[in-house]
Amino acid sequence: MNEIIFFGRNLYPKLIKNEPDIITKPIQFKFENENENENEKQIKQIFSGYSGTFFLFKNGKLIQYLKCLDLNKNIQTIKIQIENIQKVSPGSNNVAILTIEGNVFAKGEDINPNEFINISSLIEDKNDRIIEDIVSGKNSIYLLTSNQNAYGIGSNQYGQLGLDYETFKETKPILIMKNVSKIFSGSSSIHIFLLNSNQELFGCGINYNSKLGLGESRKKEIKINKLTKIQNIPKGKIIDIQSGYSFSIMLIENENENPKRKLYSCGDYQCNGLGKDEDTYEFTEIKSPLFENDDGILDFSVGNFHTLILTYKSKLIGFGINDFGQLGNKDRNQSQPIPIQIELPELRFNKDIFNYHILCRNEKSFIYYSPPSFSNLEEDLIKLFERKEFCDISFKTKNGEIIKAHKLILKYRLNQNENQIEKLQEIISKKPIKESNQIFEMIYSNNSKINSKLYSEIKEIINSNEKIEETIKRIYLNENENENDFIIERKEKEYKFPKLILIMRSELYRGMFLSVTNDKSNKVKDYSELSNKSFQIFEYWIYSNQIKDGIQITKEIINEFKKGIDYFQLNQTNPNLFGFIN
Repeated sequence: MNEIIFFGRNLYPKLIKNEPDIITKPIQFKFENENENENEKQIKQIFSGYSGTFFLFKNGKLIQYLKCLDLNKNIQTIKIQIENIQKVSPGSNNVAILTIEGNVFAKGEDINPNEFINISSLIEDKNDRIIEDIVSGKNSIYLLTSNQNAYGIGSNQYGQLGLDYETFKETKPILIMKNVSKIFSGSSSIHIFLLNSNQELFGCGINYNSKLGLGESRKKEIKINKLTKIQNIPKGKIIDIQSGYSFSIMLIENENENPKRKLYSCGDYQCNGLGKDEDTYEFTEIKSPLFENDDGILDFSVGNFHTLILTYKSKLIGFGINDFGQLGNKDRNQSQPIPIQIELPELRFNKDIFNYHILCRNEKSFIYYSPPSFSNLEEDLIKLFERKEFCDISFKTKNGEIIKAHKLILKYRLNQNENQIEKLQEIISKKPIKESNQIFEMIYSNNSKINSKLYSEIKEIINSNEKIEETIKRIYLNENENENDFIIERKEKEYKFPKLILIMRSELYRGMFLSVTNDKSNKVKDYSELSNKSFQIFEYWIYSNQIKDGIQITKEIINEFKKGIDYFQLNQTNPNLFGFIN
């Protein structure tokens, strides 16, 4: 079931039919026809922009509540006919959709106003067409590729694409910057921030009201055409930056401070979006007694003129303009330049507060529940964690319950150190069963969003920077590892694999191992007829999800590899695999 709370301007579109046009107190949102969404009960994300409000469900389906200026019309909804949707990013005059395969479909005033087109396929470098993230600004869309390159498409009228030449419109994605880890902007923003792998921050676009945080010496520069490094950034890890109409807010995490997460803002205080009552020309901390030492910031969101913050203790804090009730404050004519606490109805999944999210857009506000998302491989790993017959190590919880896990995976996730397993046992012995299960889910998936407070307790013993693919590859590359328990027999050689890895990677072996037959054999013949070279490429792929460096790929190998994909029934929706075949 969904939990969605709404307040603010109930117009354009009118999201809740039998409620007033302005809702000043948080209320439960329900779909007009619940039966219509019977198979789509689980919300993944909510997005809102000038063109309407979007509800993305866990099954990858997307429903758009269309913007409608005619108040006499009923709510209009459409289902977007794009499959396997991963993320939606609506701007003021455009919409971008990212699929699981890494494609981006977009339409908008400065791109293609009538229908969605695949803008990722327009990138000139064919090896750079798998997209990991998208961000929409007011008239531009930004793409982050799997190679960590940032591209922009749309308007560059105010320098928001960072190009050092004047152009009003780019109809193909243009490379903005390399070695980028994150892109930040806002749906109504005409500026962007780019963070590189060294935690250096760059910005460009409109600098009106100093919302780029470049400092007092540059506050009079209205337009920044070229990417410019932002100086005097607060110490710590930049988690997120969101931008309103005339301000920007940054979330910083610092393990050595309490609270660990703090918000910083820059821009014009007269629009009441800064959380303070004076202009700031560079990012400075938002201070308030409401941010207690033991109550960290869980999530935050920025609209055009207001900001909302959710804390670990289910406290809702807000500031900004409240003329349409978007702060959930009954006195809608009163703006709040500094943080205030907002009365929030009791959340149905209150014990699972870590999976609540906030969305502020224009004059609307949402709070909604969405369990964490995983990649296909991570989901498989967590499902296998529940299959006790494949588990070979036990842990006892605080109340004496036994949890079984995979020693092989734990060994490589816990910094490849047996002593860390003992430390994990010590942590689990002090936790109830629910928290213990969450700890294992975070170790298997490396997803801290399941419970970020618990994650801070196990962070020191796990390799938090390593993806699941990297863990599996390390298992493969360790030639002294004796934990391979299955053999694929070929004419010229026998190949050893951990059974667990084959179950995750191949539908063929998943069906074989998870069947109800009594066949306990640990050996099978390979009838795929792949050449030795192709099979070795396939072997490395199973572990690493990529092609081994130095391998020369020919058309013959690609044709063979396609046959191998069909034979072993590999997951063909995988972006890397999909891109390689193309």
